Amino acid sequence: MSEAEESDQRRLARNLNELLQELRVAQAGVQILFGFLLSIAFTEKYATMGGYIRVTHLVTVLCAAVAVAFLTAPAAWHRVLFRQGRREQVVRSGNTFALTGLAFLALAMTGTVLLLAEIILSGWPAVVVGAVAFAVFTGLWFVVPFASSQRAEDSERP
Repeated sequence: MSEAEESDQRRLARNLNELLQELRVAQAGVQILFGFLLSIAFTEKYATMGGYIRVTHLVTVLCAAVAVAFLTAPAAWHRVLFRQGRREQVVRSGNTFALTGLAFLALAMTGTVLLLAEIILSGWPAVVVGAVAFAVFTGLWFVVPFASSQRAEDSERP
């Protein structure tokens, strides 16, 4: 194996380790959120909630479940494929899974904020709070980083 190939393999190993470390942080948060959302359905107050709250809750739980699936997929792919020399595929797919999982986590967090706001404020004020939560999550997690990346690419062009 040449020095360049070893360098590529080291880079892939580092990228994979960084990805898995980042996912550990997100996984813990989404799993706690998922457990919290599941427990809500078993409260006395939930039995008196209307259809809008119940549907919002179900959609939020489903978003959290999908986030768990996508955020844990890279670890599963690594476990299944690591001895097959397919680390590059695991890193590339893992990145896509992580971004998709974070998108669903942003939706689940937005739904959770909306549910709480509906209980406390109800009506349009709750929808506004939910919209602000959505804007904060998508802005901080996606819009700002992608815009920063685009600015960096533009500045590197001659």
